[in-house]
Amino acid sequence: MDMGAIRRRLALGTAVLTVSGLLALAGPGTGDAEAAALCAGRKMRTLTFSTGYVEVFKKRGYVCAVTYPKRVGARKHMKVSVQARGSRPVVDKGRYKRRAGPVTVHAGGRCVWIRAAVGSGSVSSGWILC
Repeated sequence: MDMGAIRRRLALGTAVLTVSGLLALAGPGTGDAEAAALCAGRKMRTLTFSTGYVEVFKKRGYVCAVTYPKRVGARKHMKVSVQARGSRPVVDKGRYKRRAGPVTVHAGGRCVWIRAAVGSGSVSSGWILC
């Protein structure tokens, strides 16, 4: 093998490694960064359960929640619900790959109840953020 062929193969190998590293960094979004982009405000809680987690944000009386699976992949049943005390729940449910939500309600100074599910796992917060 001549030096030109060796250099071409070395350059190709370096390019493949660089691209795979960039794809790994730009792969599926992490919940924190993605939820922060979807929901305004400060992260107040992360409620975990066996098959996923829900992140809860609050800003100026508005509460927002997004549910994520532990493993992104095939579509699975997901649900997120936010209910301000004295109001009906606002729900997003369906078969999703990455997330359910965001769901936002105006709670003012009222408590909220968060419910979330991914597949067979679920969580129910009780009245929080009072």
